[in-house]
Amino acid sequence: MNVHTPADKLAKTESGPEKPSRAEAEAAIRTLLLWAGEDPEREGLKDTPARVARAYEEFFKGYAEDPVALLTRTFEEIEGYDEMVVLRDIRIESHCEHHMVPIIGRAHVAYLPGTRVVGISKLARVVDAYARRFQIQEKLTAQIANTIQDVLQPRGVAVVIEANHQCMSTRGVHKPGASMVTSRMLGAFRDDPSTRKEFLAIISPRNCGPVEA
Repeated sequence: MNVHTPADKLAKTESGPEKPSRAEAEAAIRTLLLWAGEDPEREGLKDTPARVARAYEEFFKGYAEDPVALLTRTFEEIEGYDEMVVLRDIRIESHCEHHMVPIIGRAHVAYLPGTRVVGISKLARVVDAYARRFQIQEKLTAQIANTIQDVLQPRGVAVVIEANHQCMSTRGVHKPGASMVTSRMLGAFRDDPSTRKEFLAIISPRNCGPVEA
């Protein structure tokens, strides 16, 4: 007869702790409602645990995505095109790993092709694959840039993220409107000032709209 203890359920696997069941997740949400001082059984909250579990599946679907695989289909018939490719104003919807509250902003991604390019929707999907996880903005910026560089092997990659953090605007110091900017420059974008300057001019505030909270 096998006896499973709570420790067994959290036993480490190669990919980390075992994922709880949906029922366990919903029970945890009911516990949080009780801890906040609510009655999970009242009419307006009866279905909240299930709704939150479904919302979490959407918020954190990036864990089920392989960013490397998204970039594997490329195109080599580019007629010698070797200028900058820029995709700007990619909406970012992430969550702070310290307080589990939203990080909302936008990303600007650029690369200098070597011998191949990738469909622009794949760049946006790579951003989403990393953003739809618990994050800090610095790590998110580096992950996006490093993956594009490693997979596409371009002559350079640049990523800039501007975002509002609700862990700063709705709690703690309560500073709504403050935004954080992070960047990662690789290859020519790091080594060539004129390339970096061109990219920064393309994404400058006068050419882009305000960050949406």
